[in-house]
Amino acid sequence: MKIKINRADLLEGIQAVQNVIPTRATLPVLSNFLFETQKDHVRIVATDLDLGISKNIPAEIQEEGAITIPAKRFGEIARELPEEEVNIAVKKNNSIHVNCGTCFFKLMGIATEEFPKIPKIETEQNLILEQKELKEMLELTSFAVSHDEARYVLNGIFFDVKDKTVNLVATDGRRLSVIKKNNLEKAGNIQMIVPVKTIQELLRLLKDEGKVKIIYNENQVCFELNGTLIISRLIEGEFPNYAQVIPEEKKTKITIKREAFLRAVKRASLFTTTEAPSIKLEVFKDKMVISKIVPEIGEAREELPMDYAGKDFAVGFNPYYLIDVLKNLKEEEVPFEIEDGDKPGVIRLPNYTHIVLPMQLS
Repeated sequence: MKIKINRADLLEGIQAVQNVIPTRATLPVLSNFLFETQKDHVRIVATDLDLGISKNIPAEIQEEGAITIPAKRFGEIARELPEEEVNIAVKKNNSIHVNCGTCFFKLMGIATEEFPKIPKIETEQNLILEQKELKEMLELTSFAVSHDEARYVLNGIFFDVKDKTVNLVATDGRRLSVIKKNNLEKAGNIQMIVPVKTIQELLRLLKDEGKVKIIYNENQVCFELNGTLIISRLIEGEFPNYAQVIPEEKKTKITIKREAFLRAVKRASLFTTTEAPSIKLEVFKDKMVISKIVPEIGEAREELPMDYAGKDFAVGFNPYYLIDVLKNLKEEEVPFEIEDGDKPGVIRLPNYTHIVLPMQLS
């Protein structure tokens, strides 16, 4: 293999796939990138066996071939190269020569035969979304994913696709986020749980322009965007019936300035501790009082004006569950449905619902 690549294109390719490289690889070759020539470009691939990412980058192919290159070392070299074209050549015994300007590096690779084959999903089932739309949908759900490995089916986002509608759902058992997208260009009928690591990589690569094609079968999903393929195993198991836990919309609700609410919750959260993790929300006719008292530390208290016509009450919430949703919303004002100290709080917007369970006030 002998190729010539623009340094900026090489860095873009490395950055697209590098996060998949496992910190402790079960096989030595998993610590490597796969480089393989394809017509007028090079395909860079990384995998941890559960998730694989490939990126096509333009290159001058002088001699076809393939090799796997130590990812960490090669990534460090690429970042330090001068702003000149990079020449990469594979010699005998998997020796890799890298020339750029006056720089020369030699690395030892591993034969491509040892690199796992990235599966290709043979199916016509797919749906197409605007990248910006999918990015917003993931941002409004991914924070609610559970990281408790004992609850494996909750360790990802549930894609509930029916005809030309898709619901994205995430829950950790204490909060739940559901967002809907209607009138898709093309869809089908499938229910799949996409692992959180795949979601994190997808969020990193999604842009505000262009489309993303999602190809899927019973065991795997592929996201195709910007010359990049993300292929992931799906989480096996049955996701809980999320529709059953969404409460009916309440007539009486609070309308509050989102940014002011977010800042007040953040300030009260400064006084939470592991033993006393909740903050107190006291709801009155024309104001909300957000407070936290920890006798051995001190007290935080703040009043916010709002529109409300129900009864007075107090409720406790984990502040970070409120912060996560409020910081990702764009609305100036948010409706917040809470009616008692032992009922869940609900932020309900067109095509989006976020539910958070209350906590005992300490």
